[in-house]
Amino acid sequence: MDSDVIVVGGGLAGLVATAELVRLGKSVTLVEQEGSQSLGGQAFWSFGGLFLVDSPEQRFMGVRDSRELAWQDWVGTAGFDRPEDAWPRKWAEAYVDFASGEKRAWLHGLGVRFFPVVGWAERGGYTAQGHGNSVPRFHITWGTGPGIVAPFADRVRAAAGAGSVRLAFRHRVDSLNVSDGVVTGVSGSVLADDDSPRGVSSSREVVSEFSLSAEVVVVTSGGIGGNFDLVRENWPSRMGAAPKHLISGVPAHVDGRMLGISEDAGASLINRDRMWHYTEGIQNWDPIWPHHGIRILPGPSSLWLDATGNRLPAPLFPGFDTLGTLEHIMSTGHEHSWFVLTQKIIEKEFALSGSEQNPDLTGKNLKLLLKRVLPGAPGPVEAFKEHGADFVVADELDKLVDGMNALTAEPLLDPARVRDAVHARDNELANTFTKDLQVTAMRGARAYRGDRLIRVATPHRLLDPKAGPLIGVRLNILTRKTLGGLHTDLDGRVLRADGEPLPGLFAAGEAAGFGGGGMHGYRSLEGTFLGGCLFSGRQAARGVAS
Repeated sequence: MDSDVIVVGGGLAGLVATAELVRLGKSVTLVEQEGSQSLGGQAFWSFGGLFLVDSPEQRFMGVRDSRELAWQDWVGTAGFDRPEDAWPRKWAEAYVDFASGEKRAWLHGLGVRFFPVVGWAERGGYTAQGHGNSVPRFHITWGTGPGIVAPFADRVRAAAGAGSVRLAFRHRVDSLNVSDGVVTGVSGSVLADDDSPRGVSSSREVVSEFSLSAEVVVVTSGGIGGNFDLVRENWPSRMGAAPKHLISGVPAHVDGRMLGISEDAGASLINRDRMWHYTEGIQNWDPIWPHHGIRILPGPSSLWLDATGNRLPAPLFPGFDTLGTLEHIMSTGHEHSWFVLTQKIIEKEFALSGSEQNPDLTGKNLKLLLKRVLPGAPGPVEAFKEHGADFVVADELDKLVDGMNALTAEPLLDPARVRDAVHARDNELANTFTKDLQVTAMRGARAYRGDRLIRVATPHRLLDPKAGPLIGVRLNILTRKTLGGLHTDLDGRVLRADGEPLPGLFAAGEAAGFGGGGMHGYRSLEGTFLGGCLFSGRQAARGVAS
């Protein structure tokens, strides 16, 4: 054996699994198709949001949360309805126990700290038993994605220095070695050295072959978000036809190759039609990877219009129901939509997902962070407003609509329809009463002091000249996460089609649908992707050791 365990994939789940395996006395070979500069994978680029329940940060912000409420929200969001959801549901329940139990203390012991204002992502807007978070639970890591990667990357590098971990960078797995029905190792191609910066597409030139053996292989290779062909192939019919135009929230190497390779070796892959893509994607004006897109993390005040100028129905407001909005947009016959907002709204409510888009939080820069409560939009947001291909700014509504129409192949927006929607929305702000549920939601959000402080603008008319100028933002569909994956039990053992474990093979992270082959069900509560990597990586390592 080359080592006790081979871990395929150097993202967060792989790092957690490797660090935990070493702690438990195992030797590990960590195989990664990218170079050492890409250690940490997608997690490095993330906003660092984590789902925690009844945390000190929540209590400090006046939020009352509980394990019971979190599980109610999870079940209402996931919508488990398939026979194969048995293990995913068990994973979901175990994860909610983790998030409401030892998760924060475990991370705190590793040096992870959190921004004190808890965010409220996926607000739902339906009934108590429906989709969404009943309370704010989105805890931003101090240091964002790099801050959550660092403790595990540091431990893995230290273990490599001590000889208990071998780091095999630029090694691309092409097959799992199987002998008498048992996975015994991996084989593949050694790729040419490439020192391209993190995220930039690297060379796929093959310079040699390799084969490694171990008692166990743990697949932590991520999902399919960078592979548009696989996204379209697995696109669920319930969301209409697959989009022709996509932008990517992940680098090109997030290609889903290991899912098919594992399936060829006998693994069961379930819920492949469940995926998580964002509707508020904007093209990165300074891209790092192909089709690079950034997601707007919006507050609740922007007016959301479809491609022809119709207002999206309640409760499809910004930040309320990602996949419900995606399904509606795809039913319109067009793939893009629009935000109409003011300078006052963009200054308070636009955050951009990604560690590189939040230099204050990523760099742990308190001086820069204080600017979030001062007038003016954050620097990265202003840069997108100035340089972004999807932004239009104007002092008058008609000029704004003209500019928005100029961004599309044909002028789809009906100026009269847009004007009617804006005026009708503004008329609802003349009183403290309203029949407009979005206006009610805006006012309700400001009852939470975290939103009132840095997240939700004071309600105002869009056509109030003091709030201007007006801003239009074209929104694209942005690929991101795979919610289905390799079917696993609670020890992380990969199952065959007959429900029995495939000997020698484990999986964790996005490759395992963050646990069980789809612990989120159809929808996510946000902050649960990084957390799913943490939990399933640790769980799989402990399963291997046991």
